[in-house]
Amino acid sequence: MATFNEVKERNLKILEQYVPIVARVHGGTHPEFHDVHRLFDQINAKIKEAGLEKPELDNEFKQLREVTGNYTVPDDVCESYEAVYNMLAELDKAYHA
Repeated sequence: MATFNEVKERNLKILEQYVPIVARVHGGTHPEFHDVHRLFDQINAKIKEAGLEKPELDNEFKQLREVTGNYTVPDDVCESYEAVYNMLAELDKAYHA
């Protein structure tokens, strides 16, 4: 199983690109994604602030699971939306491993 740092290295740059785009494209029909965007920005800021240390993200991941229904991908969205949920779920799982 990948460590949090491995998943973070692999997913963070892609998430930084995808999250704002998905928010712009799907935010109208999926307003919950604006919460996902806000929470991702908080997580990303804490990760960058922590440097090599593991940041405290329990609250953010808890909120993400609530907002996304445990990362359940809606039926009417693009592959990028699905990829964001999958990468966030992977990050969450690795964080709690």
